[in-house]
Amino acid sequence: MSVDPRHPHPPGALTDEELTSLDAHWRAANYLAVGQIYLMANPLLTEPLRPEHIKPRLLGHWGTSPGLNLVHTHLNRVIKARDLDALCLWGPGHGGPAVLANSWLEGSYSETYPDIARDAQGMARLFGQFSFPGGVPSHVAPETPGSIHEGGELGYSLSHAYGAALDNPGLVVACVIGDGEAETGPLAASWHSNKFLDPEHDGAVLPILHLNGYKIAGPTVLARIPEDELDALLRGYGHDPLHVTGDDPATVHRAMAHALDTALDRIAEHGRPPMIVLRTPKGWTGPAEVDGLPVEGTWRAHQVPLAAVRDNPDHLRQLEQWLRSYRPEDLFDDDGSPKPHVLACVPEGRRRLGATPHANGGLLLRSLPLPPLERFAVPVDKPGATLHEPTRVLGELLENVMRATADRRDFRIVGPDETESNRLQAVYAATGKAWQAGTLDVDEHLDRHGRVMEILSEHTCQGWLEGYLLTGRHGLFSCYEAFAHIVDSMVNQHIKWLRVTRRLPWRAPIASLNYLLTSHVWRQDHNGFSHQDPGFVDHVLNKSPEVVRVYFPPDANTLLSVADHALRSRDHVNVIVAGKQPCHDWLSMEQAEAHCARGAGIWEWAGTENGDREPDVVLAAAGDIPTQEVLAAAQLLRRHLPRLAVRVVNVIDIARLMPGDEHPHGMSDFAYDGLFTADRPVIFAYHGYPWLIHRLAYRRAGHPRLHVRGYKEIGTTTTPFDMLVRNDLDRYRLVMDVIDRVPGLAVRAAAVRQSMEDVRLRHHAWIREHGTDLPEVADWTWDG
Repeated sequence: MSVDPRHPHPPGALTDEELTSLDAHWRAANYLAVGQIYLMANPLLTEPLRPEHIKPRLLGHWGTSPGLNLVHTHLNRVIKARDLDALCLWGPGHGGPAVLANSWLEGSYSETYPDIARDAQGMARLFGQFSFPGGVPSHVAPETPGSIHEGGELGYSLSHAYGAALDNPGLVVACVIGDGEAETGPLAASWHSNKFLDPEHDGAVLPILHLNGYKIAGPTVLARIPEDELDALLRGYGHDPLHVTGDDPATVHRAMAHALDTALDRIAEHGRPPMIVLRTPKGWTGPAEVDGLPVEGTWRAHQVPLAAVRDNPDHLRQLEQWLRSYRPEDLFDDDGSPKPHVLACVPEGRRRLGATPHANGGLLLRSLPLPPLERFAVPVDKPGATLHEPTRVLGELLENVMRATADRRDFRIVGPDETESNRLQAVYAATGKAWQAGTLDVDEHLDRHGRVMEILSEHTCQGWLEGYLLTGRHGLFSCYEAFAHIVDSMVNQHIKWLRVTRRLPWRAPIASLNYLLTSHVWRQDHNGFSHQDPGFVDHVLNKSPEVVRVYFPPDANTLLSVADHALRSRDHVNVIVAGKQPCHDWLSMEQAEAHCARGAGIWEWAGTENGDREPDVVLAAAGDIPTQEVLAAAQLLRRHLPRLAVRVVNVIDIARLMPGDEHPHGMSDFAYDGLFTADRPVIFAYHGYPWLIHRLAYRRAGHPRLHVRGYKEIGTTTTPFDMLVRNDLDRYRLVMDVIDRVPGLAVRAAAVRQSMEDVRLRHHAWIREHGTDLPEVADWTWDG
């Protein structure tokens, strides 16, 4: 990346005027942070503080705020002095007061929210809205200008920072990591991200590890280990640490200025990646003691140091002393606007941290150059006559997207070392795997400029992609289905972020977070029980309906259509579940696009209702293997019970089962009953846990006659078809279900039912003798 290393004076050699200005800005930010936690009136202390000036509920976190204010103040200085393009991620969970304070000081907050002006009235509103009903959260949330990171859940800041830096040459991404956050697994894995950053095409990440010594109620590991051990640990991660330690403001200001200048010089020289270790007291400049107990520099400073201000006159007196210690009359004019010397270090325009477009990535987003799907479609002259590996076909489309974005570099694939395993290796013809560490002759596809990101940490993959998307780019996360669960909590936070941003008109829509879940439960017979879990979709469908989408394309062409739709979409989390093993081709590209647009529909060619009467039974499927089993069952019914009117329904968009008032893709009751009927038995073969289908359709008139087969958490290392038999999702069990549920068939079709049961028994004996599935199963073809 290109960073201008020139200074107006030697690194860190602050003039007295600069030191005064920096300290004034820091004090102003501290004052505003305290005011947000406590005050609902009298923002400039123009009269003695009284209980009615205090919020009835005191919420917020003071302990981390002074350290964050220090970092923000000093980032302002170097951004302005060097004309840097910069972004900062604020990892400490509840640092909202600090970042809001700095955004208000620099003016970006008032530009975003004109009713909160940079004056006394605006200050009062800034204070009053914080952690207040109808206001803003205590975290650095979507409502905060300049933020791409929700700090409410710890562990993700550094991977987000690296994701933001990818394909952003010239951008410096500072990342403040709290010492509590540094104890999390996701954060620990993300230290390895510096091995993937391309100095030619990517920006730079500057980690700032803030050690204030404590979590909520106890010490932190990295703050208590010897400094030489900490230094060795960070050097082992590949960083060159610069240490800033102290509690005297002037000394710390000078040390922090020197550290930042040194770090930026080293970044410009493309040397060993620098980082800063900042040690300052928790709750610095706050009350030293409350009720005879130490507070500043202890865990007691974490949240609200003075908790009884409305009722305890001594607490009220201490609060007023605390606020006046920042000398607000020296910081703000009579009308409440910051004085010029407070803002002397603040950059202008888009260089301000609260105004950078990188923190509102939709402003920078360009549509992907997606090719016509017909170029990659597999020919289907007759349903089921040919087989393809769906994800391998998708890989050819993704390879084209990689080529089309080679110059603009705004599309990446991430995953935990599974790109080739998931049959997406065609992309390697366009780009390799990003890698900056050492290489050996036996290595394949490693590329210093590659845009496929692989690391065996799903958390880091997720964090990289989120940071990439939030700063205005596109991507895809490919993962084994069972292990997508590892990022359950991370996707929660991203979905919450998107839901909030949809209600903020100033936030431009970003590209959707797209998951491709493959190597799925029904084809993990070889890896066994540990690899068999289809529950990620259950988790996602619990979340905001306006954000989440889940698709089950049953063949290669439907996968192409769904992927095209997902890659074009905005502000969604799209989960696509598709197999990588050879799969029957059911629909032509034209049919696939129409079917995907419907989300659920009748496959007339597969059923026997002939349109002249209502069906006796509906066979429905969602998922590639369930679709195969339903069609095989329909074929058996045609052969053994030819007078039975069978309707075959395929569901791609699982949210179609929900009522329209619960999900944007949901069907009306009229449409649902027309598709599934209101009074006929429905045998539904579902890819995942069967109770999800019941939960989605429980309000439908036909729900009492809905019978769902799916994964029942019965798994082992076995044959593919045995997985289906063990979970009662096989074709023979589905035929038995039809006989059991269609009135009159129990007696008339008893012999057919018995023959189905006999095949299942023969299957058990066969696999134990031969180790393979029955020939009529392994070699099955659709003959409709």
